[in-house]
Amino acid sequence: MNDVEEKNQIARGSGKWSEPGVPHKGWVCVGIDDLGAPDEICQMCEKREIRYVHQMEHPNYPDALGVGCVCAGHMEGDYEGARSREQGIKNASRRRSTWLKRKWRTSQKGNPYIKTDGYHIVLYKQGSGWRGTITHRASGQEVKSRRGYATLEEAKLAAFDGMIFLKAQE
Repeated sequence: MNDVEEKNQIARGSGKWSEPGVPHKGWVCVGIDDLGAPDEICQMCEKREIRYVHQMEHPNYPDALGVGCVCAGHMEGDYEGARSREQGIKNASRRRSTWLKRKWRTSQKGNPYIKTDGYHIVLYKQGSGWRGTITHRASGQEVKSRRGYATLEEAKLAAFDGMIFLKAQE
């Protein structure tokens, strides 16, 4: 038995998979989170430790479930979609870990900025903290930070997260 077959067998034979009244198909993923380490147990199979948590909802089930990739694939009937979604967040996590090492330029006004992935990100000092603006270069759509950040590093990481969120909306 290969690794995928073993995961499929574990996923389908335990936890909520064996509970009556829990739908097996027709779930929709409404988000995915990176915990940074495998710190949770899949809420569907109740066996696998997971780092990347696919938030799944179903119209005939009262609660959203945080599940791993294999269970998410079975629940939505699209294993490749779940795998692709998880790969996307893995890539974003890897990029985020090196984001602070990226070369930022300084504008004429003295503000750090970077142009990347079709976005122009500018950070600026406001009061005792930092705020930022992310502009989609093709459309000109501009999003300003809703809150301030104590350090430039915090503002840069928040800008990265904002950019990834905006890219997902495209």
